[in-house]
Amino acid sequence: MGKRRSYDAEFREGAVRIVLETGKSAAEVARDLGVHEGTLQTWVSRARGAVAAGTGPLEESEREELARLRSENQRLRKESVEWGMERDVLKRCMVLWVK
Repeated sequence: MGKRRSYDAEFREGAVRIVLETGKSAAEVARDLGVHEGTLQTWVSRARGAVAAGTGPLEESEREELARLRSENQRLRKESVEWGMERDVLKRCMVLWVK
């Protein structure tokens, strides 16, 4: 059996970036870099999955928008709870008023 090679994260990210940004096939890039085609395809699949899942690296504008949306979401949840409490109070008032 051959010795298993290990690649650092920077090399893997660079190889994936070449495939995604240049439009070259994984096989072609793998040959150019001296990496097994299946290995590179695995890296590309993981990167695409991370982007789809939202766990990939974010740009500064995306981080700002995410922070803004999270704070807005928190504010709306608080308002929803308050409106629910107001609705419950009004229901009780209507019951008392009808009696």
